[in-house]
Amino acid sequence: MKKILITGAGSYVGESVRQYILASAPGEYLIDAVDTMEDNWKKVDYSRYDVVFHVAGIAHVNADPKMEQLYYKVNRDLAIEVAKHAKVNGVKQFIFMSSQIVFHESRSLKSEVLTAHSKPNPNGFYGDSKLQAENGLKALVQNGSEDMKICILRPCMIYGANAKGNFSRLVKLACKIPVFPEWHNKRSMLYIDNLAEFVKQAIEHQLAGTFYPQNRELADTVEIIRFFAKARGHKIWITRLFNPCVWLGSFILQPINKMFSTYYYDPQMSKMDFDYQLVSFEESLKRVAQSLKK
Repeated sequence: MKKILITGAGSYVGESVRQYILASAPGEYLIDAVDTMEDNWKKVDYSRYDVVFHVAGIAHVNADPKMEQLYYKVNRDLAIEVAKHAKVNGVKQFIFMSSQIVFHESRSLKSEVLTAHSKPNPNGFYGDSKLQAENGLKALVQNGSEDMKICILRPCMIYGANAKGNFSRLVKLACKIPVFPEWHNKRSMLYIDNLAEFVKQAIEHQLAGTFYPQNRELADTVEIIRFFAKARGHKIWITRLFNPCVWLGSFILQPINKMFSTYYYDPQMSKMDFDYQLVSFEESLKRVAQSLKK
């Protein structure tokens, strides 16, 4: 039986992964979670666990400069401190949730494909705090030590039933507005169950290195809007007439770039020797839509 400790109790990703793994492989895993507030994570006996899955962190929801130091304290310093503690106590694998934004956040409508040759170049303190955490974790094993494997995940937008963030706001938008620009794009996205399967396989294969999980199919903002409007019986007019507004607005409103830019991982970066992209993009949207009816 593999024993896993999730640092970041109550998080959407951590709890979703825990439930998925326990349901898909009953009796094969013991999974505990610990809160990282007020040093509660230090009170746990790490020597009992094979893997630490570190999901604690401040999400990319607030660009207020006053938050900058807190981002580094939580996203960088805490991650490195937990990893050091895990290593000292004999944990064999440390899985860290980083982000696609370590490359940078889209701030224009210019199309961009991230490849194996793309270099991280964050343009905000959220991405930089994650990248500095990655570098600090890698430094723990650069001395040639094989004591603990560092597995870094750089997922794109994660979504699923009850998930918060940009995707949930897009779904709400689809069910309210009467018109929407027909500005097609391509984006990498990652359904929560596909992420959970990746984490499960990363544990099974004892992966070390940096990885880029995403869905098999790329997403299109226009088609997401169309799908959820139809699913809710909401009439919406999708037209190119408003595309000039998208182009002009992109120069002054950052949310427009987030919504309409083409920005994705080369699918080759996300291929593995195992299959984790078990849920198609269409099926994932159906599951999210079904959850909204409950």
